[in-house]
Amino acid sequence: MTKLSLIFLSLLTWGCSILAAQPAPDLEKRLAEAEKAVKAAQSAGDNAWMLVSAALVLMMTGPGLALFYGGLVRRKNVLSTMMHSFILMAVVTVLWALVGYSLAFGEGNSFIGSLQYAFMNGVGDAPNPDYAGTIPQGTFMVYQLMFAIITPALISGAFAERIKFTGMLLFTILWTLLVYFPMAHMVWGKGGLLNASLGGRIPALDFAGGTVVHITSGVSALVCALYLGKRKGYGSDPMRPHSLVFSTVGACLLWVGWFGFNAGSALAASSLATSAFIATHFAAAAAALSWLGAEWIRTGKPSMLGGISGAVAGLVAITPASGFVKPMPALLIGLLAGVVCYMMVSVVKNLFGYDDALDAFGVHGIGGTLGAILTGVFATKEINDLFKGKAMGLLEGNGGQVMNQIIASAIAWGLAIVGTWIILKVCDMTVGIRAEEGEEVEGLDLSMHGEEGYNFEA
Repeated sequence: MTKLSLIFLSLLTWGCSILAAQPAPDLEKRLAEAEKAVKAAQSAGDNAWMLVSAALVLMMTGPGLALFYGGLVRRKNVLSTMMHSFILMAVVTVLWALVGYSLAFGEGNSFIGSLQYAFMNGVGDAPNPDYAGTIPQGTFMVYQLMFAIITPALISGAFAERIKFTGMLLFTILWTLLVYFPMAHMVWGKGGLLNASLGGRIPALDFAGGTVVHITSGVSALVCALYLGKRKGYGSDPMRPHSLVFSTVGACLLWVGWFGFNAGSALAASSLATSAFIATHFAAAAAALSWLGAEWIRTGKPSMLGGISGAVAGLVAITPASGFVKPMPALLIGLLAGVVCYMMVSVVKNLFGYDDALDAFGVHGIGGTLGAILTGVFATKEINDLFKGKAMGLLEGNGGQVMNQIIASAIAWGLAIVGTWIILKVCDMTVGIRAEEGEEVEGLDLSMHGEEGYNFEA
């Protein structure tokens, strides 16, 4: 090989090495576009799941809760009871659009948000990095709205068949403003007192609303039942459910909708959503069986009402824990919830004699409290590493978490008791809260709304 050939070969090798070391002119651009496409696909998938979840949670109120509660009352009150669930889909939505979302999720103090999002200001397509992950803030906003709708609707189970419609409307507006929005901010809002992921001073775990939704509504329901007093004829007249068929369909819709409630709280189509979905289903099944088992032992017969009540109790109890526990603890939480809630509505309620018409306190107040505390026992970083490698619950070595859960539950109880009693007094002194005796005897369908659920003469 000639000297000239060696020089040419060296130059060629050197040039190839330079070319190999440099990316193709559009390689970086293509990589950036591919990364952008992956993020867009993830955002689209997450957004689709969250919109479906929002629809599922709305379905829990109407038709789910409307049918469940509507079937449990007497025939003359079926429409008025279903009306409570339906009208709140409208009333709470307007409140949420005006100030509710902002008070719950705007940056404020430890107890309440600001007005930064009032009238939907700044709520659009861009994700909110504090809450929304990959989804538009508008999607997050409307998903959280569905929680705000169902929570006061749950309370209506306590005062069914004896509350004035005007009193119910004013009560709901004030309760949502003064109890629900502050509690939602404390648990889920940035800087909220109990927010475990965004700077809360008392980091409590509540994945999907054990304290925010179930304790506040259930305890408020008890206060309402005590304040309004017993229904006319309670304890002497028959007050059996007029349609367990309605209630069974409603309970099944609640069970299905609860997957949006709990699995949707992952805020993404992710493995965490899958885990929450599994925990939710397992707990509901276990609670249905344990309630039925306790009822069967005590009365000699398992009832359809017992089965659906047990399922709802399990769904309530697993709500705060659904994104933090493995499947077997979820089964255990459900088993405990079924027995404990059954004893509350069949023994303790009769012992004290209060008229919680549809057992909102026994199922939601007690079930929510039980679930909130057990979350602190069974939470594990294998499911949700919220504390960045540190122990999550008691069984992992973090005994202090149980105390945080108890404190959060106590705050929810205190806010619900004090807030609800004050609101009831205000309503009573202004528009009145209890239906007149004649209206109650006639039935609220006719006396309040001028219509009947069934026309047997047509």
